[in-house]
Amino acid sequence: MQRCEWPRDDEDMIEYHDNEWGLPLHNDKKLFEFLVLDAFQAGLSWKTILKRRKKFEKAFHSFDAERISKYTEKDFKRLMNDAGIIRNRLKILGTIENAKRFLEIQKEFGSFDKFIWKFVNHKPIKNNFKSIKQLPAKTEVSDAMSLELKKRGFKFVGSTICYAFMQASGMVNDHTTKCFRYEEV
Repeated sequence: MQRCEWPRDDEDMIEYHDNEWGLPLHNDKKLFEFLVLDAFQAGLSWKTILKRRKKFEKAFHSFDAERISKYTEKDFKRLMNDAGIIRNRLKILGTIENAKRFLEIQKEFGSFDKFIWKFVNHKPIKNNFKSIKQLPAKTEVSDAMSLELKKRGFKFVGSTICYAFMQASGMVNDHTTKCFRYEEV
């Protein structure tokens, strides 16, 4: 069985690649989780974030956007003292702000899913790359998504982060053509 090159021999990365990455995702709670995790990934490797995923889940109350949107200074301090997550002041504050903006979009569109998937016309983009070296860091679509999210007040949503989010949530299929998941997703 052949898979994309990036998971290498890391069991957590293989599990994530084989069972989550690139699968079209339409669950608002999971979409918010990936927004949070991808924002924390900025400047770091996905492996670093994936190894701490359960700790992020616990620290951010199972990625409950409603609850996070109401975090107080006490919650912020708790997060800044949590060695299990990435203790970056701006990313923590950005997550709280993003939860508020996320809820606004849900209210306006009925779901975040309806809003975010419009960037790909509600259908995954299926790329045709033979090697991970061909994968782009960003695209015109991720540029547009980033611009719109920033206009709406989101933080840590640059085009590269948006493209990683698109890959994770299956808005784009970037499994390489030789990978067993390419046709499955």
